[in-house]
Amino acid sequence: MSTSTEAADRVLTVNTGSSSLKVAVFATRPAEARIVAEEVERTADPAAALRAVLERLRQGDHDQSLAAVAHRVVHGGQRYQDPQLITADVLGELRTMVSIDPDHMPQALAAIQVITEAHPTVPQVACFDTAFHRSLPCVAQMYALPRRFRDAGVRRYGFHGLSCEYIVGELAKADRAAAAGRVIIAHLGSGASLTAVRDGRSVETTMGFSPTGGLIMGTRSGDLDPGVLLYALQREHMSADAISLLINREAGLAGVSETSADMRDLLAREATDSRASDAIALFCYAIRKSIGALMAALGGLDTLIFTAGIGEHAAPVRERVCAGLSCFGIELDAARNAAHAPIISRDGSAVVIRVMKTDEDMMLARHARLILSPPGSPSGSPPQRGCRVGDAGAGEDTHV
Repeated sequence: MSTSTEAADRVLTVNTGSSSLKVAVFATRPAEARIVAEEVERTADPAAALRAVLERLRQGDHDQSLAAVAHRVVHGGQRYQDPQLITADVLGELRTMVSIDPDHMPQALAAIQVITEAHPTVPQVACFDTAFHRSLPCVAQMYALPRRFRDAGVRRYGFHGLSCEYIVGELAKADRAAAAGRVIIAHLGSGASLTAVRDGRSVETTMGFSPTGGLIMGTRSGDLDPGVLLYALQREHMSADAISLLINREAGLAGVSETSADMRDLLAREATDSRASDAIALFCYAIRKSIGALMAALGGLDTLIFTAGIGEHAAPVRERVCAGLSCFGIELDAARNAAHAPIISRDGSAVVIRVMKTDEDMMLARHARLILSPPGSPSGSPPQRGCRVGDAGAGEDTHV
């Protein structure tokens, strides 16, 4: 049983995915430490799964005297650029974003309610996946639509920000010069995105208005010609809900392979199943194309980082992504890649290729501790300033 001082510095983190749940308890002082962690995959009811996990934590006395509960909330919209103490006002704002991200926001809201019931007096903090990308240049936020859409919040936000934030911090520990350079973070999991980072700040990313855009993912389509959606509306007579189901749940690796959204399954089947082979090929091709585009936004590349489930563990995917990119200085060492070494590039190659483990949950715990720090302590939040469309060029770091 922990001492009262240790318990008072505990933070419970709740990371809800579209069909997964990760819960952890962290000690934040005197040193960061993960005390216990649980993960539930492929759950149809994340709220029920969270209740079950909380009961197990209670039985182990891991949920006593919590200082805070930190939630990963995918979308912060136009209003929230930094972690927020969850209030009735914040909850109301988050509910308006359900239509933008129907795959994640309902689960996050349900998790907040479950925690409210289980720990009604414990402060809860919302940490937003969009926050890291608040530094996107104005031109990188824009869609070519009438301005009334942008005024209503239709713009490119970017996601996987908590993962990117953690990776940038860990890269700075390993190589401060590299962290100040031109970096592409390939967060490849059931959700997948690339983010271009210069001097530790996001300057471009593949996801946009919602987490559906960008690369092909486990069950999400990634970028589509808008005409495809018009075809679905007009020729297939699909409703908006049916189209949402199609592009978020029935597309991606699952849609192309017609068997599985799990890269492990597809790699095991590709030799005998052409549909699995097609899905893998499309996934790697989309990433390879996007690396080229992000290199253009960065003006070159110094470091390429693979992270998240596929990025950290699927050596064949990393190999195929890097194939053909030697003209850009991206040269993989096959033996290092097969061994999942921390650095998998060839000696002397212009671009250093790294494999790094991400930890969104650790970032949640850190943000909760900072936002609940006593008055007068550093908040960790950078100052914000306004941005008018047309103010910034592609390389400027103007905030929204």
